[in-house]
Amino acid sequence: MVMDMQRITGKTALVGLMGWPVAHSLSPAMHNAAFAYLGLDWAYLPLPVMAGQVEAALRGLVALHFVGFNVTLPHKVAVMPYMDELSPAARQIGAVNTVRIEQGKLRGLNTDPQGFLNSLLEAGFQPHGKRVVLLGAGGSARAVVYALAQAQARSLMVLNRTFARAEKLVRDMAVLFPNGGLECRPLNSRELAYAVEHVDLVVNSTSVGMHPEVADCPWPDDLPMPAGALYYDLIYNPLETLFLARARSVGAQTVNGLGMLVHQGALGFQQWTGKQAPLEVMRSACLEAMQEWLAAAESAPGPPDEG
Repeated sequence: MVMDMQRITGKTALVGLMGWPVAHSLSPAMHNAAFAYLGLDWAYLPLPVMAGQVEAALRGLVALHFVGFNVTLPHKVAVMPYMDELSPAARQIGAVNTVRIEQGKLRGLNTDPQGFLNSLLEAGFQPHGKRVVLLGAGGSARAVVYALAQAQARSLMVLNRTFARAEKLVRDMAVLFPNGGLECRPLNSRELAYAVEHVDLVVNSTSVGMHPEVADCPWPDDLPMPAGALYYDLIYNPLETLFLARARSVGAQTVNGLGMLVHQGALGFQQWTGKQAPLEVMRSACLEAMQEWLAAAESAPGPPDEG
């Protein structure tokens, strides 16, 4: 569903996505489809903001009476000093992905943890009391750690190729696991084999396997994947990464990142509009936009021959 941009008037409520770049984001299609479905006079706009222009952009959005906006890379941390209020999740994770503007004040939120949990529950997986292995230690990994702490996972092992980064994540977020249970190890075949010996959930929060590097996989080639675990990849382009394809080949249940994208977007939608988000409409809009983007990428002319 594509919103008719000619319907935008001076009364249209405005939200959008601040980042750089934002041209290929699925969020405008997802939110505008939801607005159209519910008959809301709202519009979601891409807001390309270069590094160094964050403060000016924030002032501009307040001056233009935006209701709120999402924040994506590379600004999720950069916007934090300008927030008048931070949610507990945003403060603990150290990043903001959703902002609500009320009477000129900026309230910074992070809907990624609950979006991740909601997508897990949608897949029929309850994290309470479960043992989890997390690949990666970046910003999205912090959201996953926060989510699993809130869900009272039994244990969480973080593995990352740069071990110092995993150690920092554990130090920063150990308070969420007062009884222990949050550990880290280097990401290699030996350590991963030990970590997944009795695991219930394996989450890939790295970008390994994301389009266009679809032949890459964060799981070592020489290590079998336990069939009893659920494998979750935060990547949604492609919908089935090599990581998920290998897990599916051994009979394991798999979940891609589209559900998290939709659920975190739905939470922002509800923060702004006060209305229940139409999840399936938003999911269908994302899939349609992805198909259009992939079709355009395949038909685009390749680089000129060298020589």
